[in-house]
Amino acid sequence: MVSRRQLLMVGAAGGAAVLLSPRGSWAAPIPLAQPLTDAATIAKYVTDLVIPPAMPPARKGGKHKIDEYLIGVRQFRQQVLPPGLPGTTVWGYGSALDKRTFNFPAFTINARVDEPVRVTWINQLVDKKGNFRPHLLPVDPTLHWANPPGGIAGRDSTTRFDKTPGPYDGPVPMVVHLHGGHSREESDGYPEAWYLPVARNIPAGFATVGTFYDEFRRKFERRHGIRWEPGTATFHYDNDQRATTEWFHDHTLGMTRQNVYAGPAGFYLLRGGSSDLPPGVLPGPAPALGDKPGTRYHEIPVVIQDRSFKPDGSLFYPDSRAFFGDCTEPGDYIPNGDVPPIWNPEFFADTMVVNGRTWPKLEVEQRRYRIRLLNGCNSRFLVLKIVANPTAPRPVDPVALTFWQIGSDGGFLPRPVELQSLLLSPAQRADVILDFSKVPVGTELFLINEGPDGPFPPAPDDPEPFADPATTGQVMKFVVHPRVGHDRSVPPDQLRLPRFKPLGKKDKVRQVSLNELTSRTDCGPSAALLGTGTFDPNATAKRWDDEITESVALDSTEIWEIYNNTPDAHPIHIHEVQFQLYNRELRNGTVVQPLPQERGFIDTVVALPDQITRVKALFDLPGRYVWHCHILEHEDNEMMRPYEVVGRPKGDGGAHGPHRLPEGAPHAGDGGSQRPSLRMSAASAIGGTAALSAAIGGTAALARKRKEGSAASD
Repeated sequence: MVSRRQLLMVGAAGGAAVLLSPRGSWAAPIPLAQPLTDAATIAKYVTDLVIPPAMPPARKGGKHKIDEYLIGVRQFRQQVLPPGLPGTTVWGYGSALDKRTFNFPAFTINARVDEPVRVTWINQLVDKKGNFRPHLLPVDPTLHWANPPGGIAGRDSTTRFDKTPGPYDGPVPMVVHLHGGHSREESDGYPEAWYLPVARNIPAGFATVGTFYDEFRRKFERRHGIRWEPGTATFHYDNDQRATTEWFHDHTLGMTRQNVYAGPAGFYLLRGGSSDLPPGVLPGPAPALGDKPGTRYHEIPVVIQDRSFKPDGSLFYPDSRAFFGDCTEPGDYIPNGDVPPIWNPEFFADTMVVNGRTWPKLEVEQRRYRIRLLNGCNSRFLVLKIVANPTAPRPVDPVALTFWQIGSDGGFLPRPVELQSLLLSPAQRADVILDFSKVPVGTELFLINEGPDGPFPPAPDDPEPFADPATTGQVMKFVVHPRVGHDRSVPPDQLRLPRFKPLGKKDKVRQVSLNELTSRTDCGPSAALLGTGTFDPNATAKRWDDEITESVALDSTEIWEIYNNTPDAHPIHIHEVQFQLYNRELRNGTVVQPLPQERGFIDTVVALPDQITRVKALFDLPGRYVWHCHILEHEDNEMMRPYEVVGRPKGDGGAHGPHRLPEGAPHAGDGGSQRPSLRMSAASAIGGTAALSAAIGGTAALARKRKEGSAASD
């Protein structure tokens, strides 16, 4: 079977589409790949790294000391490829009050521990005429997905088809998740709490909000006195957690892979409190509001992603399962078989994009830098090194510069760890110090990737276990210049990080499983699933809409034993909590303790194949949340499950958790007579309905027209 790298390269050769011969003579050939830009021909290191500025709030502080933001998602063109090549149409977040702030990736939200932030997230995927914008990428309507065409009765479900459908081309649902946040359920970005934009042409009968949108809207209004306007959701982040690197991205049911691939994602940096270090100990500054042009930054957030491009500069994402190279016969596809016709089990693009630019360069000084790394790829695991020759034979040894890792998903590690290479699964973060102070001026160093161009870990007999050294094996370049000013930061080997307090004793041990479903025609996987139980045959796979099996007592500490029954590693993310890796266990009973860089708090863990991965978490917020694989293609096709935290917080007189509260019931935290009116909208809370109405993309009359022409409830 041809490798996925070969599929991409063949598709790019000569700019011609490729046809794959199906197994049955009765079937017509299926397009395997669309014309692609040959990634090897894209110039490298000609574009400067873009350092995301700070996102401007709509209101800073105020009476309740809450920073408030109006953030929309819009479509625009950006020069992702080097100058001289076409621009790329992308989606991205920005301040709804300033069109200059829209970018891929988004500007950074800066927050402080125990100082709340409130964001009104606005779906602005409409054109200048107020009509909805269809998706930039092919959406598979045969998955269990948001399904707006299903109306109220059929939303968030799987549609039955009489013939194999093409891609969905209707209005795009969105809902934002703050990854790593300690958020209540109504502010977590639940996959079934999505909402469509306010648009003039929403088809009659479409659901305009997800199943849980109205429930969470009511809960938010009772708790905070803020009413969600159509096309928006307002989320409240208490920031009652450790200083750390978080990020925000879309989380719509069955569409996260395309929505994130189109561009919407950004950093959310949480500082201060006893879990942070005093200013000046670590390299700085980082981008902040009011910075003067030309400010030199020594703390830089860096998101690494992979993308593929068509010759016109547009994003490429597979529009057929045939691209994957396994299930290629029309008889395999729904409704003839059980294979989704567009969904691919994974996708590994052929071009590396860093902070929204392909293969950028960063001019650095002879000093220390704090780099907050994020793997923002859909499926790709990264194994990062810093070397002198970017095309040197793999694996490269020795490296030219080491990483000093000081933090992970959930904040600082117990102590700094010096690493020759750095493994990051999708969604994982690493807070690292790079020390260029002794590197000669004029030196060029390269951040490379030795992860595979396919699933991780590569098979023992894989002839291509490393990413292509000419393309996906390179990430970015550093060019060293003389130091300007003093570097007063503490050398990483001398750092004393904030006190680390591990979790207490466990209350319960729970077994969960990772599973893969093979298609009825045996052509390949038709879905990836979570479940209960242990190793096969003692695992029970569950789908998204099966009954909840993970019901956790409020304020309990549990160990989850994750049994991986699949041939691949999976980055498993549990919402609402930061957990600790307890240990791993091989099938033969050998117990493997966490590596030094794995001993901090994390929210995404690499569950290796044929092993038990144990994590320990404190569940201290009631409600309905999710846990899932963060390979987005897996998450979107059943490898995500809801879980619930049940119980009553101390001092609360009402039920909490996943149970629905009666309309108008009192809610803890309402604040009595001091809270704003329950009829206050997000815009009036910030200072004016006109601004929000304009930002949403229409007037109140337009909102009424949409309501009358759709099946949405209000």
